[in-house]
Amino acid sequence: MARPTARVLALLEILQSGGVRSAAGLAERLGVDERTVRRYVDHLLDLDVPVESVRGRYGGYRLAPGFRMPPLMLTDDEALATLLGLVLGRRAGLVAASAAAADSAAAKIRRVLPRALGHRLDALLETTEFTASAGAATAPDTRVLLTVAEAAWGRHPVAIGYTSRDGRRSERTVQPYGFVAHAGRWYVSGADSLSGEVRTFRLDRIADARVLPGSFDLPEDFDTAAQVLTGLAQTPYKHDISLRIQGTLERIRSGLPEGIALIEEIPDEPPTATANESAHAAETDTPTSTDGWFRVRLRAERLEWLPAILAGLDCPFVIEQPTELRELVRDLARRLGEYAAAR
Repeated sequence: MARPTARVLALLEILQSGGVRSAAGLAERLGVDERTVRRYVDHLLDLDVPVESVRGRYGGYRLAPGFRMPPLMLTDDEALATLLGLVLGRRAGLVAASAAAADSAAAKIRRVLPRALGHRLDALLETTEFTASAGAATAPDTRVLLTVAEAAWGRHPVAIGYTSRDGRRSERTVQPYGFVAHAGRWYVSGADSLSGEVRTFRLDRIADARVLPGSFDLPEDFDTAAQVLTGLAQTPYKHDISLRIQGTLERIRSGLPEGIALIEEIPDEPPTATANESAHAAETDTPTSTDGWFRVRLRAERLEWLPAILAGLDCPFVIEQPTELRELVRDLARRLGEYAAAR
């Protein structure tokens, strides 16, 4: 059952929608009796909310004409954190309420934000795709994030100062097509003035951003998420990894972190793996006739995390390269065997 404070706020929300509301109608909406409604009205009057009582056959309660709740005084960071929390919580199924309740809460917050900030947050949510992959968060500068989002929504170019992964600083103009929030990081994809190609930029590496005059057209059928995730999978790293995995495409894809692996089906069944080149981190069921062989290519700075991922797939696999990964998988298999034998 809702607490009295929650019902008082619910009464205010109803009255803010306009018109005269009868005591009986309010009592039904709030799940209380008419006497309690009058008590809630007194609470609002104590808070200096001008609720007027209208007498007569069609009487009831209404807010004084011209009264508006003051704008919600949140900083840009606070507003961004609140709305993104609601959006991401709903998409991940983490909101302990219905989807309608999460949407309603977000709409209420959006309605009382200052107009300029609300417009920029709308721009961000309209131009961002969220992946299911989680990761350690690397937060970008909120001012930069909202500025680039506003440019993307309005289809305006933006000047940015960018630091590449090797530490080189550059000034460039980007036509931002859209955003992807993936594995704890924010990315923007768009046409880059320096390379003349579509590039992906990490938002936390953008030091400043300024919207420029002019406009651009979004390429037809451009898939921002596919562009960003493919680019991440092809980024050069210390280790080039190649695997053959037997299973269904859905199982393999769901077991690998999104955006780091390129998966392609092998038309012909690969040669039978020898004991030296095949490593299983766990016993597997006999593959079904619908299971196929797929080649998985990925790049990584470190290999230590990958054996556990392969064990979690619970599929037959062959490590084509690098040799160091074979040793790490054997070490994990040995440790698991020791843990299983322990008493």
